[in-house]
Amino acid sequence: MTDSPMVRFDKVTKRYGPLTVLDSLDLDIARGEKVAIIGPSGSGKTTVLRMLMTLEAIDGGVIYVDGEPLTHMERNGKLVPADKAHIRRVRAKIGMVFQSFNLFPHMTAMQNCIEAPTTVLGMKRREAEARAAELLDMVGLSAKKDHYPSQLSGGQQQRVAIARALAMRPKIMLFDEVTSALDPELVGEVLQVIRRLGEEHDLTMLMVTHQMGFAKEFADRACFFYQGKICEQGEPKSFFSNPQNERTRQFLRAVLEAG
Repeated sequence: MTDSPMVRFDKVTKRYGPLTVLDSLDLDIARGEKVAIIGPSGSGKTTVLRMLMTLEAIDGGVIYVDGEPLTHMERNGKLVPADKAHIRRVRAKIGMVFQSFNLFPHMTAMQNCIEAPTTVLGMKRREAEARAAELLDMVGLSAKKDHYPSQLSGGQQQRVAIARALAMRPKIMLFDEVTSALDPELVGEVLQVIRRLGEEHDLTMLMVTHQMGFAKEFADRACFFYQGKICEQGEPKSFFSNPQNERTRQFLRAVLEAG
C-alpha cells in the first residue's frame, strides 16, 4: 500500500454535454508529493480537484485514493459504482480549500473549525476545540478565534478555511486558486501558511494556481493542462526555465507579461 500512489487518475474522462473537459486523464501523485496544476481557463484544472472531492461525477475511468477506488468499490472481484458510505469514508482523507473561502458566515472562526469534526467525525467538543485552537494558532489567527468571517480580511478568512480543512485530519489537501480572490498584499500571508504546511506536515498537496513563482519554489512537480490533457509536466525549475512544449511556452510567456 505504501508504494502505491496517494492519488491515481486512471483514464478518467469528464464531459459536459458535447464538451470533453478531461480526456482519458492518467495522473499518479506520490505520497507526500506537492503538485502545482497550471493552465489556461477551461483546461480542466479545477475539475481535477472537484472530482477528487466528488463534487463532480466522472464519466469514465477510475480515481484511486490511498490505494482504493474513490467512486467505485469492489464487489465479487469487479468494480461497481460505490455506495454513499464508501465514498464518504474515502473522501474523508481529502480536504479542500476553495477560491471563495466558503466559510459559514453565522459562525466564528472557532465554530467554523469545529463544526465538521464534531458532526462528521463525532469528535468530542472539547477535543475539537483544542484541535481548532492549535490550528488557528498555526495559521496565525489565535487572537481572531471568536471573530465572524465578516470581521476578518480576505487573507484571514482564507487562513481560517485552511485551518478548517486541516481539522478533519486529511492525508491530501487540495487548493483551488486560493489567492485569486485576495488583494495582492494579502496573497503572501496565505502562501506562507501553505509553505509551512508543506514543510511541517506529511501531506500530499495538489494546488491549482496562477502564482508561478510560488509554484516554482514550493512544488515537487508542475503539470500544465491544456484542452483536458496534461500537455507537459516536470520538475519546476526546469519546467519553468526551459519548457519543451510550444503551448506551455506561450502560456508562461502570457502569464509573465500579465505580471
